[in-house]
Amino acid sequence: MDPSKLRNIGIMAHIDAGKTTTTERILFYTGKSHRLGEVDDGEATMDWMEQEQNRGITITSAATTCFWQGCQINLIDTPGHVDFTAEVERCLRVLDGAVAIFCAVGGVEPQSETVWQQADTYGVPRIAYINKMDRTGADFFAVVEEIKTKLGARPLVCQIPIGAESDFEGVIDLVAGEEIRWDEESRGTEMIRSPIAPSRSALAGQWRETLLDELGTFSDEVAELFIEGREIPAELIRRVIRQQTLSLKLVPVLTGASLRNMGVQPLLDGVIAYLPSPPETPPVQGHSVKNSGEMIPVSREAGAPPLAYVFKIQHDREAGPMAFVRMYGGTVKKGSVLFNGSKKKRERINRILRMHSNRSEELPVLESGDIGVFIGLKESQTGDTLGSEGHQVLLERMTFPEPVIFTAIEPKTASDRDKLKKTLEILSLEDPTFSMTENEDTGQMVIRGMGELHLDVLLTRITDEFHVGANVGKPQVSYRESISREVTHTEKFSRIIAGKENTAEITLRVAPHRPAGPSDSPGPEGEDLGSFNSFRCLLTREDLPQEYLEAIRGGIANALASGVMYGYPAYGISVTLTGAKHSELTSSVFAFNGAASLGFDAACRQGEPVLLEPVMDIHIITPTDYLGEVLNALSARGGIILNVENRLRTEHIRAQAPLAAMFGYLTSLRSATQGRGNFSMEFSHFAPKNLS
Repeated sequence: MDPSKLRNIGIMAHIDAGKTTTTERILFYTGKSHRLGEVDDGEATMDWMEQEQNRGITITSAATTCFWQGCQINLIDTPGHVDFTAEVERCLRVLDGAVAIFCAVGGVEPQSETVWQQADTYGVPRIAYINKMDRTGADFFAVVEEIKTKLGARPLVCQIPIGAESDFEGVIDLVAGEEIRWDEESRGTEMIRSPIAPSRSALAGQWRETLLDELGTFSDEVAELFIEGREIPAELIRRVIRQQTLSLKLVPVLTGASLRNMGVQPLLDGVIAYLPSPPETPPVQGHSVKNSGEMIPVSREAGAPPLAYVFKIQHDREAGPMAFVRMYGGTVKKGSVLFNGSKKKRERINRILRMHSNRSEELPVLESGDIGVFIGLKESQTGDTLGSEGHQVLLERMTFPEPVIFTAIEPKTASDRDKLKKTLEILSLEDPTFSMTENEDTGQMVIRGMGELHLDVLLTRITDEFHVGANVGKPQVSYRESISREVTHTEKFSRIIAGKENTAEITLRVAPHRPAGPSDSPGPEGEDLGSFNSFRCLLTREDLPQEYLEAIRGGIANALASGVMYGYPAYGISVTLTGAKHSELTSSVFAFNGAASLGFDAACRQGEPVLLEPVMDIHIITPTDYLGEVLNALSARGGIILNVENRLRTEHIRAQAPLAAMFGYLTSLRSATQGRGNFSMEFSHFAPKNLS
């Protein structure tokens, strides 16, 4: 297909804004689906997992392909709950454009802000779609103002609603200068276009003037026609809107009520008209493997070396690992071999698929700019780069927030042990924010995730999807350890093993580096060892043989994983190797590895170690009548109130509190608000825990 006729877009929003409902309508009107699946009935095409249907939420991003106006749209429906933010993150990494959906009642909600910031990070052009105009309390213009004030965006109103709540009947298209309504009997398939009614012409004229005035600041042609009072062609307006949307200066705003089948076709028109095709996106830069630090532009030409980015792994019972990839350069045919530059391994592509939720169609080839699935990859994980062995380029890896909650898990029977371990390995491959560790001494397995819902979903998958019996402990907080001051320590190691002396001497400097939040960079120069830890060596290869340096690095990495005082992983520690002594007769790899572990431990114990606990950003929505009770209960849990914002009949509370104090909070909140309150929370930062 002509790359200019391709759109890679995602649907993103806060939970319950109507993402999946809108996606279902898109599939219906593009002919991809012949029925309207409803989220509330558990029949949504894109919510294909049993848990998604039971819970009525999107858990995993689902991909599909549809066609509109001769263009191919690769569409990804992403989750809205904060516990599954990583799903949104890795999708935005490979998408060219996005549709941000806002509830006309809730407006810009907490997760709306999170995904908007993620889209800002990756420079993704967006369209805003204000949904649920038929709901009681819907206020289109208030939401537009919130997009401006809360998100710092520059919304460009391209449609205004005709009526609101139960009186919502259609939209006024300010670009074309007409009213649009949808025929109920055809379930919105037929659109009725008509001139703007005299009773609404003043309001429509006012907002069209605002639209043209805004565009005039970017286009001399529009400004000149506007000042002269001449007719401005709709095609010129759309062209300028497209230019400024792609340059991230404007966000076109459309509206509708997806559940009532209103507003979806113009939204599809907007995707084609205003969001970019792959050739219109900024050139992708990759890191040269051979020349460290050199950046190489990735060619999009069909004959260029193939380059693909793995943004998701999903396990299939029959096909095995399914690698969702975005092609950035060249083409790939099934049966071909690519080189995984991240793992230094060759990978054979047995099949290429195009996904439609949990169904698929086979493709002979995947071209530059397209999104598809590779079957047959054994080693590849999320964030890996696949390309040509003769032209090795690495694309930037994704970073994900730290898991902050954990629980112990064990098989119900001895025969289930291997099956449980294999299942946990599959889940950790699929989900970068889920991890599993095994205590070699006790044999106990510990799993970590982003929140109570995240772990609950994963545990339900283990029992229901993978049919593994397991006993699970209570969720616990995943603490971290760090130090408070800089220390330099010299460690001398000497052991006699099998009659042979093993000696080593190293000098380490450890220093604290605790960033304010998960989005901050590691800070200290050197090799990133995860959890904002780093290792740097000031010695040359003449001072210390390479094998001894590798042994020291390995010893420090192991020591970081086991912490300082309490056995929790170390966080935010910069380790610098400033000196080392070795003997050709007695030194060994074993000795330097041991010296590194013992030296790190001794240095950190002198560095006034501290225990860090995760502090969460909390967003609470409560009816105004219960505000005092909710604030008092939150303060009793150690919460710090940051802001209380009044909305229509509700209050939006922003606060911070230690994760340990928030277990079971939803039940408490629902009880205090007679079931009408709700909340979400996400990791903010680690802070010293008060042990008194």
